[in-house]
Amino acid sequence: MDGMEIRDDRAAGRLEAVVDGEVVGRIEYFVLDDPAPALVPVHTVVEAAHEGKGIAGSLARELYALAARAGTVVAPLCPYVVRWAARHPDEAPAADPELLRAAKQWLAEHPERF
Repeated sequence: MDGMEIRDDRAAGRLEAVVDGEVVGRIEYFVLDDPAPALVPVHTVVEAAHEGKGIAGSLARELYALAARAGTVVAPLCPYVVRWAARHPDEAPAADPELLRAAKQWLAEHPERF
C-alpha cells in the first residue's frame, strides 16, 4: 500500500502499519527467549476501513524480514501468519516444532498478555 510505514514497537509487542499517522493494522507478538530466541506473532488485526489492501501480508512479510535481520526466527501462533507463511515458504522458513511448543506454553502461562 502506498504511503504505508511499518514500525516495530518492541516494548509493546506490536508491529504496526501506519498510514497518514494512523495505525491501520498490527501484528501483536512476544519475544521468546527459551529454548531459542524467536518472534511469536499471536494476533493480526487490520482496521475494517483498510481491509483488502494487503496490509496484513505486508506486516507478515516485515515480521519475517525483521526476524531475519536480527538473526532469529518466527514461531507463528497467529492463524493469519501461519497461513501467510505456508503461502510464502521462500520468505517464511518453517519454525522448529520445539519452538512452537515452547511458544504455546509461554502463551498459556501468560494469558494476560493477549
